Amino acid sequence: MTERMADPTENDPSGAEGPRSCVYVGEVMHHRLRPMDHKFVYRTFTFFVDLDEIPAMTDRMRLFSHEKAGVFSWRAADHGPRDGSPIKPWVEGHLRRGGFEPKGWRIFALCLPRMLGYVFNPLTTYYCYDPAGRLAAMLYEVKNTFGDQHGYLVPVEAGQNGPLTHACDKGFHVSPFIAMHARYHFKLRRPGEKMSLVIRETLDNEDLLVASQTGHRKPLNDATLARLLVSHPLMTLKIIAGIHWEALHLWRKGAKYIPRATPPVRDVTIVTGNSGSTMEAT
Repeated sequence: MTERMADPTENDPSGAEGPRSCVYVGEVMHHRLRPMDHKFVYRTFTFFVDLDEIPAMTDRMRLFSHEKAGVFSWRAADHGPRDGSPIKPWVEGHLRRGGFEPKGWRIFALCLPRMLGYVFNPLTTYYCYDPAGRLAAMLYEVKNTFGDQHGYLVPVEAGQNGPLTHACDKGFHVSPFIAMHARYHFKLRRPGEKMSLVIRETLDNEDLLVASQTGHRKPLNDATLARLLVSHPLMTLKIIAGIHWEALHLWRKGAKYIPRATPPVRDVTIVTGNSGSTMEAT
């Protein structure tokens, strides 16, 4: 029997005051459960930013730059279509494919910024709020170290209180040690004073991997960024180095290498319902 792990989404009091741009400072945890036990925890931080606010953020922060080099910076080419075009219309287009009409929606991205010119985001999460302020959809944008990217757009069913849950089949090669016929199970709290996201990956209906990201909200300003520069130096470089370091440990423990699968033709899989059925996945 798999030991029950602490769930950071339990007793979820967040979300009452509505979303606002900020920084979440916390931890990322990965725990591989089989065929070998392998766990690591890293300190990290992530930006949680309204996509409409990003260009104006440079007016109030000296340490943040938009579309140019800086200590901390944001470039549209790191996300979405990755061609430098604005991200919000790209998200809105996929929302329409999923049956939504996103006029007047606020869309927040939870991700790493560039730090001293470099970033690798294994996961960028878009929280999509309708005009009433309700979290209506999530878009999970996943990257692998081969340069590929794929997203999963998942509706958030109305009336869900407390932690939100949904699931979908894996449709994109990420780890060279996990087969493609896996399934993702998401559990998250609405971002507030705290944020948390837990992803269980199952294979043949048994838990294979549990990953979580947690954080406490800090104001997005120069004072916070200056402290992060000291407390998390070169963090974005450590992310990509850590991915390869942990992969080496798994290989040494006997993890079976699985060749890279061809990426899906569609850049985003549309998931319908919490049970995780999909359309236009290939």
